Amino acid sequence: MDITTFPRHPKGSAARVLLSSVFGPYAQDDAYGSRRINPMELYHNQVTRAQGGYSLRMFHRSWGLMMIQANLQAPVTLLDFPTLERFEEELRTVPYDVVGISAIVPNVDKVKKMCELVRRHQPQATIVVGGHLANLAGLAERVDADHVVRGEGVRWFRAFLGEPADAPVRHPLIMSAFGARTMGVPFGQGKQETAATVIPSVGCPLGCNFCSTSAMFGGKGRFVSFYEDGDALYEVMRGIEERLGVRSFFVMDENFLLHRKRALRLLERMQEHGKAWALYVFSSANALRLYTDEQLVQLGISWVWLGLEGENSEYRKLDGTDSRALVMRLQSLGIRVLGSSIVGLLEHTPENIDRAIDHAVAHDTEFHQFMLYTPVPGTPLHAEHQANGTLLSSDEIPEADVHGQLRFNFRHPSIRHGEETEYLLRAFRRDFEVNGPAVTRIARTLLRGHLALRRHPDPRVRDRVLFETKDLPTQYAGALWASERWFRKSPLLVARLRAVRRGIERTFGWTARLAARLVGPVVLFTLWREERALRAGKTYEPPTFYDANPAAAARPEMAGRGAAACRWVEPVAAEPEAKQAVA
Repeated sequence: MDITTFPRHPKGSAARVLLSSVFGPYAQDDAYGSRRINPMELYHNQVTRAQGGYSLRMFHRSWGLMMIQANLQAPVTLLDFPTLERFEEELRTVPYDVVGISAIVPNVDKVKKMCELVRRHQPQATIVVGGHLANLAGLAERVDADHVVRGEGVRWFRAFLGEPADAPVRHPLIMSAFGARTMGVPFGQGKQETAATVIPSVGCPLGCNFCSTSAMFGGKGRFVSFYEDGDALYEVMRGIEERLGVRSFFVMDENFLLHRKRALRLLERMQEHGKAWALYVFSSANALRLYTDEQLVQLGISWVWLGLEGENSEYRKLDGTDSRALVMRLQSLGIRVLGSSIVGLLEHTPENIDRAIDHAVAHDTEFHQFMLYTPVPGTPLHAEHQANGTLLSSDEIPEADVHGQLRFNFRHPSIRHGEETEYLLRAFRRDFEVNGPAVTRIARTLLRGHLALRRHPDPRVRDRVLFETKDLPTQYAGALWASERWFRKSPLLVARLRAVRRGIERTFGWTARLAARLVGPVVLFTLWREERALRAGKTYEPPTFYDANPAAAARPEMAGRGAAACRWVEPVAAEPEAKQAVA
């Protein structure tokens, strides 16, 4: 990123900045690209969508916008999940010099509308558009923006406002999720129950041809590292722990364990200071093979998002890996796995699609994401289909439906247009029918981890495992009891659920036996109530957030609307500067 060629705003750090996500509501069909099938709920949308009342429901803040806001000296307010009316009200009542909007490709029409509103109410403002939408070719002709920014936004905005582009990166204080519920029961409400988000780097060095994130940051081998070594990362995590009172971290790094030197140095610092942290990470199979079981346990790896892609996949991250054996190995350590598989690979046909689905389901992961093979704009896969003339036009499938959960945006060699929708739903349904609800699978693997590690010689490991499994004899026992009755017409699944519940009761004794019979009926009722509401059309929407950084809070016209304070962890003196890395 050559900052010498960057545009500069004439007001520099005195410029008033509004950052915004696209407007809602999201879980409905409208003229701006919202889709009921594509809500602002990652897990329900792509992972547990066929599980009804059991589906994992939660929301996540716009972490990229929070990162930009925390790292600017200029006065910045952040409007996250506004309604269209709330966004327009902000433009009518508060003067801004810069308006930044982040979006994904399906939301292009929302961004177009937001740009029109900025031009109408604040024609002097500079409009900046970023996020995955920036990968869309011809975007500058589609939306009335002054700048379209691909890749990492902190450095771009700093340079644009005349601030030190290479200054150390401050990490915002982010709780990883909010509004979590399953079986009609809210969870994650108590102290230390929700993880904090930590973002060591952005981009992905592997560069799979379908990956929009990799393409956005320059493709294979290119990524931006905010915290290059384990010492810097440890200090950031320690600061987050102190400020938020958390003990677990959702590590938003596309392949965290691939950076082995950094991970092992982080482990050394955790051991030196007795940190019993739990880490939820993304990892490729080849990266996991770099670590022993003991290293994974000591590092606190508790949850892994693992790309499985498909049987006989040609992606190098799976080379030489028995993926089912790998999943079983992780689960034996109490590590929950979210497997990710692709439906509609070029080798898939109506004749072999059931085998492909069965292969994915046989992994028996705690969660399973299924996505359609989708050439997203900006990716090598998209360029390949464009060159081959196999892409569908926007008249045949609008951008609002190119999200991997509905239809192909290309002509598949073997699957007729429209069949893919049923195949995708078949995968979700079969996983649910065979393996049961995600919440009960979590209970099974937590129990395995408890039995395997409760007498581990390292007190940090014992402490972590005891904390992570403390709800097994109460909430999980009740959920299993309720599920046995919910699935009473599926004897194989009931036997599976009963075996886990009885294992919990043998391990925890009378507490679990009593809780199963006291908590279970309550959970069964809330599950029934949730199912009824969902079948009646109930949807979930995130609330609007309005945050101000200190410079904005000092300006009455910007912070006089009840804005919450933007908070961050100050970088330590020895922290290396964020830099562009090439693997």
